[in-house]
Amino acid sequence: LSKKQNCLPAKLINGGVAGLIGVTCVFPIDLAKTRLQNQQNGSRLYTSMSDCLVRTIRSDGIFGMYRGAAVNLTLVTPEKAIKLAANDFFRHHLSQDEQKLTLFREMLAGCGAGTCQVIITTPMEMLKIQLQDAGRIEAQRKMAGAGGPLGDHVKRKPPTALQLSRELLKRRGIAGLYKGLGATLLRDVPFSIIYFPLFANLNSWGCGGSEGPGPFYVSFVSGCIAGSTAAVAVNPVDVIKTRLQSLTRGCQEDTYTGVADCIRKILRNEGPSAFLKGAYCRALVIAPLFGIAQVVYFLGVGEKGLPIIYILF
Repeated sequence: LSKKQNCLPAKLINGGVAGLIGVTCVFPIDLAKTRLQNQQNGSRLYTSMSDCLVRTIRSDGIFGMYRGAAVNLTLVTPEKAIKLAANDFFRHHLSQDEQKLTLFREMLAGCGAGTCQVIITTPMEMLKIQLQDAGRIEAQRKMAGAGGPLGDHVKRKPPTALQLSRELLKRRGIAGLYKGLGATLLRDVPFSIIYFPLFANLNSWGCGGSEGPGPFYVSFVSGCIAGSTAAVAVNPVDVIKTRLQSLTRGCQEDTYTGVADCIRKILRNEGPSAFLKGAYCRALVIAPLFGIAQVVYFLGVGEKGLPIIYILF
């Protein structure tokens, strides 16, 4: 690998720039995905992604669609950097004499990348889900309290990420932030196993098999296709992870003790189709997110910006 690919500070910059741009663009869709996945039969508030976004704007304004975005914007830099850097690291050590990796070795490298990233992903998702779903819980509480005492209609101020972190650490210790770690691994490892080999092969095909980074549009389209494909493939596990990591439940909603219990209750009460809830939202989120990430990464934004940072600091 080249020096460009081995420079960790540059990877951090690339991951940060890609994450900040991507999250800002697609976060409202991610919020709709979380709320759609969490609502259960008998407690449905939203009929579709557009309905969820319209209702959110009406109740909380435009900025309501970005509830929980601060957590993502803060942690997306190390998360993306770890994911991309780990994949490069494993690909480099699995390659033989710099020859093209076999599909199995590409999948193995992706597996390693997915395993490494959950260090950041799990607490990030844990906090983000609570903040994103707070609006749905509040709306359910209002509906349940309609016609009740005046106090039932008082809008509660949603907790901040810092308050949630403090409460989880106080009650459950560091393990509180890592609730749903198993489900996160079950989602992110298969995602990376699918995504990285698919992206590498699509990108190589788009470049006509030539060596080195391809044109930005090839990287972007390859990232979008690979990202959306992997996202839909692992959506059932994402539904399970979202349900397990949600600490607050709506009226008459099931609680779960683990992955197996969650699968059993969803199948019994909602049917197999429930595992596809939010799938198209997730595809719409992941496609541009990874398309942008790969463009930033292959254009070498971090490598070009690093000398300026060194001069300034």
